[in-house]
Amino acid sequence: MDDITTYLKSCFLYVKGQPVIFTQLYFWGFFAVVLAIYSLLYKKNTLRTFYLLLVSFFFYYKTSGVFLILLIFTICSDYNWGRLIHQAKTDARKKMYLTISMIINLSLLCYFKYAYFFTESTNQLAGTDFHFFNHFAQFSNTFLGTKDPIDKLILPVGISFFTFQSISYIIDMYREKVTPVKSIFDYGFFVCFFPHLVAGPIVKANEFLYQIYLPYNLKRKEFGLAIFWIINGLGKKIVADYIAVNYIDRIFDNPNYYSGVETVFGVFGYSLQIYADFSGYTDIAIGVALLLGYRLKTNFKSPYKSQDVSEFWKRWHISLSSWLKDYLYIPLGGNKKGTIGSYICIAFLSIVLVLLTGKIWLLLVLLCLATVFVLLSYFFPKVKQSINTNVNLLVTMLLGGFWHGSSWLFIIWGGLNGLGLVVHKLWLKISPFKKTNSFFVKGMLVLITLTFISFTRIFFRSDNLETVSLIFDRINNHFGAALTLNIIKGYAVVFSVMAIGYLIHWIPERIKEAYRNKFADLPLPIMSIVVVIFVFCFYQLVSGEMQPFIYFQF
Repeated sequence: MDDITTYLKSCFLYVKGQPVIFTQLYFWGFFAVVLAIYSLLYKKNTLRTFYLLLVSFFFYYKTSGVFLILLIFTICSDYNWGRLIHQAKTDARKKMYLTISMIINLSLLCYFKYAYFFTESTNQLAGTDFHFFNHFAQFSNTFLGTKDPIDKLILPVGISFFTFQSISYIIDMYREKVTPVKSIFDYGFFVCFFPHLVAGPIVKANEFLYQIYLPYNLKRKEFGLAIFWIINGLGKKIVADYIAVNYIDRIFDNPNYYSGVETVFGVFGYSLQIYADFSGYTDIAIGVALLLGYRLKTNFKSPYKSQDVSEFWKRWHISLSSWLKDYLYIPLGGNKKGTIGSYICIAFLSIVLVLLTGKIWLLLVLLCLATVFVLLSYFFPKVKQSINTNVNLLVTMLLGGFWHGSSWLFIIWGGLNGLGLVVHKLWLKISPFKKTNSFFVKGMLVLITLTFISFTRIFFRSDNLETVSLIFDRINNHFGAALTLNIIKGYAVVFSVMAIGYLIHWIPERIKEAYRNKFADLPLPIMSIVVVIFVFCFYQLVSGEMQPFIYFQF
């Protein structure tokens, strides 16, 4: 009896350190129950929306516990600010309500992601002895009986994703791209629809809200495509976890133990891992949402086919790239000019850099550099024009890096990608390959782009700058080219999986579309057999506990 009680508690109550992930049997049991009840409600829009809202609340509670309170607060807050923006008679009032909403959202996001960082950095920089105090933990401990430490900060799962979605509603309301939802339940459903809640894709208000009011519609072929996306995503997750556990994690955890050749394989392997892991999650999310009658946009379009950095960011994490473009890059002035907002962002990033180093002299250096750029802009108009057209690109990528975490590593990663985009813009003016049809040239451009992106990810994946230094040292000074064949033989299975992964990735899109459609058109009995075989193979190939998706931490 005690065992049954314990099992039921684990099914319905939050268990710390055990988020609900798509690769668990628990999730598919949960989803089967959700679908069974949904089949009785799906024809009534209001009822199905309210039902899926409750389901999403439960899903987030099982994943993040008491942080459900934060999600509900965000929903209630922005629903009301959006309503006030719509009802406001003057632009000044609209701006005031927009500003208040933005301050609340960004304050919560910054508190949970960066409060500990700012406290520690201030102590280091000013020689103070401030102790971080987690007010949310104290609240939950006092009123909800939790036992969370009050001197540590726990990051709510998916806070960046649902905050960005809520912000998109407020801004789109201000821009009059959307009208207010009919009820707070509709808005809550938009913000926390469980398939994309914790790791995207980020859904913009103007691309999703209208679907809430459409009648349920799922064509036979769409059903087949939904099943395909789910098993495709699960397959990607198997590949990601296998190469991570059996090779990549070892390289990044102990780079001193490996030659430069092994390290290079690990760097390219990590690019495949993070793609397979992240795009695998969004594939499953798209498939699950489609079964429920909702269409989420594609988040990845074979990014390693890109021939330049600019194309890569149009194919990678499209929902975030698009969000940053629409709600940050363009409002800052796009590629036309730097604005006051641009330089406020630069000032903020400068403060972050000073706090990261804990060195006050860096502030003086940055002020000197700013003075030099101001003087150059004043005396040389071309320099000013170049700064105006590129400053927002760099700011957007640096803030994108900081969004991933308060670390030098993420800042450098974002800065390198920003520089890559700027260099590409300049290269386009003189490139002899702009209109080439040569397969060899295109292949070389793809390889160069993949190499650049992969090596910037050394900063993204490493735990600290010391690890980065060790990795580059192994590549530069201990390459061990003579060992290449022996290394390939020693890791034959892992490298074969990596090679197959890249080859499948590079298959022309028309072929991928053809086999997706063939699968979607299969008779249901045959499709069922294929799914059963896949599931059997999936759980045979899984060794040990499945790893959480990488982007859960952001």
